Amino acid sequence: MTVLDNAATPLMTVRDRPGETVVVLRDGSMALIRQVQAADAPLLADGFARLSAESRWTRCLGAKKELSPAELRYLVDVDHHDHEALGALEHPGGPGVGIARYIRQPSDPQTAEIAVTVVDDWQGRGLGTELIRRLSHHAWRAGIRRFTAMATAGNLAAVRLLRTMSALPVRCGAGAVEYEITLEPNAARKDRRSAPYAAAMHPRPQARGILTLEPNAPALPAV
Repeated sequence: MTVLDNAATPLMTVRDRPGETVVVLRDGSMALIRQVQAADAPLLADGFARLSAESRWTRCLGAKKELSPAELRYLVDVDHHDHEALGALEHPGGPGVGIARYIRQPSDPQTAEIAVTVVDDWQGRGLGTELIRRLSHHAWRAGIRRFTAMATAGNLAAVRLLRTMSALPVRCGAGAVEYEITLEPNAARKDRRSAPYAAAMHPRPQARGILTLEPNAPALPAV
C-alpha cells in the first residue's frame, strides 16, 4: 500500500485560491496546479512542443511533432466528472509544465484510464506524483475506484512513477504494459488496522497496487 501524503512525498501546499493550488516540489521550485479549462489549448500545444522527441515518442507511441486542432479540442473538453484533467503551470499565467487526466471507462464506470505528462526539464521533481495524488481525490468524489495506465517499457519516467504508487501490472501486449491502481480513502485504511486480523501476532503485509487518499490533498472546485 502506498500512502501519498506530505510525509511520503516532499511536497508542500503554500497557497490556495479558488480552483488553484501552489505547491513546493522536492527541489524547492513551485508549481501552480489547477483544472484544465477550455481556453487552455494554446498551453497544451506549447507544452507538447517543449517535450523532447523521445518524450513525445513514448507518450504517443510513435513520432509526433504537434497536436492537431481536433486533439487539442478533445484534451481541453473536460466535464470534471467522466473526464477530468489537472494542469501544472510554472507560475500564474506562465507556461504549462505538466498535466494529468483520467477518462472514465464506459464499460466499467468505477474504472478510469489515466495519463500523465511532465515536460522534460520538470521531470524528477515529484510533480507527476503530486498531480496524480490530487487527481485521485477528484476521481474518488466522482465514483471512480480504480485507475488503469499504459506505459511502454522504454518510458522510464512513467514506469518509475507507477512503481512509486505501487501500481500492479495486469497485462502486457504490443510493447506496452497495462497497470492498475486501486483507490482507497485513508479512513478505510485505518478501519482495516482495527479489524480483528490486525491484532494477530503476524500482521498481513501491506497490499500493493493501492493508492491511499490522504485528507490533506482536497479536490479543487470545478471552474
